[in-house]
Amino acid sequence: QVQLVESGGGLVQAADSLRLSCTASGRTFSSYVMGWFRQAPGKERDFVAAISWSGGTTYYADSVKGRFTISRDNVKNTVYLQMNSLKPEDTAVYYCAAVLRDTVVVVRTRVDEYEYWGQGTQVTVSS
Repeated sequence: QVQLVESGGGLVQAADSLRLSCTASGRTFSSYVMGWFRQAPGKERDFVAAISWSGGTTYYADSVKGRFTISRDNVKNTVYLQMNSLKPEDTAVYYCAAVLRDTVVVVRTRVDEYEYWGQGTQVTVSS
């Protein structure tokens, strides 16, 4: 079992930056692939970014590529999402998620592939 707690959300203006954090407790953090998703009001939960257990592989949604960076610190049991050049369309509740690593797929991008979820943190970008 893994418990995930997100932090770092808030209200910012367009072009500003935010860094989200997600701290895990429970089993060995490095055993898990981590992902960030977001959900805007009335919309489905969408993939944002994912990172392999070692941090060596990352993957991004096209909408955030070049602006967002996912990273992890396996000593601090924390995954980060650095968000730069924020846009109003980035407004959403952001969730981190975890799934046990396997030997075949190093990152995962679908909601139904993840086992554990945080409670979410609100990010609001004003124009």
